[in-house]
Amino acid sequence: MNERTTSPDNGHNDSNRSRRFKPETEAKYHEAIELYRSTRLSCAEICRTCGITVSGFQGYLSRHHRELILARYDITCSREEAYHIKMSQLRGQLPATRVKYKDAIEACGSLDYIECNVSQIAREFGLDGTNLGRQLRTHYPEMIKWREEVRERLGISDHLQRGMRRHCKEQYTEAIKLLNSNSYITTQEAADKCGVSYSGLEQHLLFYHKDLVKRRIEIRQKAVHRQRKGEITGRGTVHAPSPGTVEKYAEAVHLYRTTLLPAAQIAQKTGVPRKGFYEHLHRWYPELICERNGIPCEEGLPVDWSGIRKYNPATKAKYAEAIGRLKESGLPTAKVAAEFGLHPECFRQYLKEHEPELYAELGMVQSESGRMVLRRSMEKYAEVVHLYGTTTESLKSLARRFGLNDCSLGQFIKRHFPELTGQHQKLVQRMNDEAGR
Repeated sequence: MNERTTSPDNGHNDSNRSRRFKPETEAKYHEAIELYRSTRLSCAEICRTCGITVSGFQGYLSRHHRELILARYDITCSREEAYHIKMSQLRGQLPATRVKYKDAIEACGSLDYIECNVSQIAREFGLDGTNLGRQLRTHYPEMIKWREEVRERLGISDHLQRGMRRHCKEQYTEAIKLLNSNSYITTQEAADKCGVSYSGLEQHLLFYHKDLVKRRIEIRQKAVHRQRKGEITGRGTVHAPSPGTVEKYAEAVHLYRTTLLPAAQIAQKTGVPRKGFYEHLHRWYPELICERNGIPCEEGLPVDWSGIRKYNPATKAKYAEAIGRLKESGLPTAKVAAEFGLHPECFRQYLKEHEPELYAELGMVQSESGRMVLRRSMEKYAEVVHLYGTTTESLKSLARRFGLNDCSLGQFIKRHFPELTGQHQKLVQRMNDEAGR
């Protein structure tokens, strides 16, 4: 019915494409190209003779010798011009079909054959009458009308009914209504719903409802490259998962929507493939992923997945109250962790990865000298630092008294409070001077 041909022609300007191939590729297909140029053998026969693959040879022809393909369809042009001629068509006769039926169609439009019916003309040219009639009704309907008018005027009409039969009209009425409705469905779906032949409905549309076919083609052309869930695509099918896929992942999707369980755990619990479930979510339910991770998601626009923070939603719920308490109270992290029964180091690590701004705010404090110091270190050494700067007690003695490591304490003071060393030495010197008097 709808004859099609495929070609790598993508509409780009590829006039110099024929020059971009490897010498070994040219040598591989040299014999086959010569046979294609000098004979009328088919591609399959040439490939069997030369021992090469059909797909590889056809691709090479289309890419580098398109003018030879067009020459077989009686289209003569240079190599550069050939790359500007589109070879693929959504509708219409193929060049090969046009060549095959060319003489017979010209005879149908000639007064020399007006006494013959279409079947007789087809036999005259070695063709099938049904196929010739299909070509006329599909691509040359005005010729059929002209023949009937002339034959009736000449008195040689056979008075046979032509055009749409009443029983055909009744048979396809419901299917035509479905195809004319606002909700787009494919011809196959309409045929299945109405219990009629798909190929028969296709032929009926092409013969007697050309406006409907044209309108449906325009709808599909507008949908090319558009993939929105529940809407049609350029192929005329609805962009949606198959019923089997929906049923397979239904329970997993429900758990993902209503619980905070991670996807991997949901897949294991429901017995579906983890990778397949991930792909199903990303393709058909991106809004659920965005909702979980708090990133914007607009229909029809790509999602910026880089904004997703990698954490378990259950872990997020575990630390949510503690984070709120930390923000409101300004208490040390360790005290808040103890208040909620959390491990302080795990809590700090979570803050560092998923609440970096809060972690930075809580993790560092500014000392009196203007230096930034870790809050927990400041809390740990604050009293010792004060005593070291105001008394003559040695660093080792202070460390022993407070249960600290004297080396760590010395390094902390050296990095953040270097002025205390000089201040402590002056106090010790003053004490020694007073003792000496």
